[in-house]
Amino acid sequence: MTGRTHDLAAATALGAVVLLQPLRTYTLATAIVAVFANLIGGIFPDIDQPTAPFWRNLPIGKYFGKIFDRLLGGHRFLTHSIIGLALFGFLAKLFLVFLQPVMHNVNIGYVWWSFMIGMTSHLVMDSFTKEGVPWLLPVPVKFGFPPIKKLRIRTGHWAENLIILPLLIFIDIWMYLHQYQKVLTIIHHRII
Repeated sequence: MTGRTHDLAAATALGAVVLLQPLRTYTLATAIVAVFANLIGGIFPDIDQPTAPFWRNLPIGKYFGKIFDRLLGGHRFLTHSIIGLALFGFLAKLFLVFLQPVMHNVNIGYVWWSFMIGMTSHLVMDSFTKEGVPWLLPVPVKFGFPPIKKLRIRTGHWAENLIILPLLIFIDIWMYLHQYQKVLTIIHHRII
């Protein structure tokens, strides 16, 4: 999937989780940092690809991208597995704990979950592509949906642009209209 599809999928997944949870109180700072963390999580598994959006947005990112590509075993290897999800989730938690003293109004638990939701959405979306995802690494099998590879989509081609993206937009519109009262309650009464 392309970066914009991963961004939209991460935001859609986060919105669904927030709307399905009981109402909670959180600060505006937490909400902003959590959304940012979710979008980073949505593209983070592609740090194993030197041309990924994650690296393109940094001044010397392509050099770091090449290093990470080699360290992580190439594209769609460690970062696209359950082991990678756990490893980078652990490292993200350590990083957030380190940053906690300068983010005292931010609930790092919510931020961490937002990041993990973004990462998980990335793996799920890549499961719809022809390459699939090595969910059970070190087992060298890439899983995809549907199981028949010919029925899966190619990254950046018409099926992604004309089916997947519009479907995600439709899900967002439906979800927020269907939960309109809860959205208003979250905005007006839950952000302190």
